[in-house]
Amino acid sequence: MNATPQDDAADGDGERGDRIAKWLAHAGVASRRDAEKLLAEGKVRLNNAVVTHPATFVTEGDLVTVGGVLVDPPGRTRLWRYHKPEGLVTTHRDEKGRTTVFERLPRGLPRVVSVGRLDLNSEGLLLLTNDGALARRLELPSNGWIRRYRVRVFGTPDPARLADLARGVVVDGERYGPIEAGLDSKKGDNSWVTVALREGRNREVRKVMAHLGLQVSRLIRVAYGPFQLGLLPRGEVEEVPAKVLREQVPAEKK
Repeated sequence: MNATPQDDAADGDGERGDRIAKWLAHAGVASRRDAEKLLAEGKVRLNNAVVTHPATFVTEGDLVTVGGVLVDPPGRTRLWRYHKPEGLVTTHRDEKGRTTVFERLPRGLPRVVSVGRLDLNSEGLLLLTNDGALARRLELPSNGWIRRYRVRVFGTPDPARLADLARGVVVDGERYGPIEAGLDSKKGDNSWVTVALREGRNREVRKVMAHLGLQVSRLIRVAYGPFQLGLLPRGEVEEVPAKVLREQVPAEKK
């Protein structure tokens, strides 16, 4: 059955299905926002017709393609822990031709998107999911989840200045929220600092450390909310059990 655009419709469910951007997000193609960009670029087809209206609904039996590739209907929401090595970019395509996280994932995984990003030179825990809507939900600072890092810096941090980060800090005119930071250990000219924050803005840890006169030589994310890196080997992926996912990420209230 073909879906028809309805300007004033809600996101839908039931007989008329879901709006196509929401459907694509739950299918793990992209976040809803990025799915809307795909629609605007004319890359999405529904039953072999280019989708021109974001309020187009997908129902059971419809065929959806993105860039000519058939998209499987959304299945059970799943979440994986991935130990990202440094040297990989967290994007599906890189304009500079650098190797991406998704090119190095083990075979057999369904189409997945990342929950947030880790930059090229950062490593550690990266959450992956087959549900773009869930990815967006877990990225929002409003969920209150703490991101924890171990950071190796050159030099000796001032404990008082680290403690002051708990009140927030302004770096190059940008205001960052409270950051918990403390000196963990020191060896030679290098020190390890533990850092915990809730916002996780682009390169936030590196910028704040540079503001304190500290050069980051290694940055490892060890936890994202309730999910831990633990002893997961570098480059390996492990699925979060469905029961744990339900307990840690309750379903959204309607």
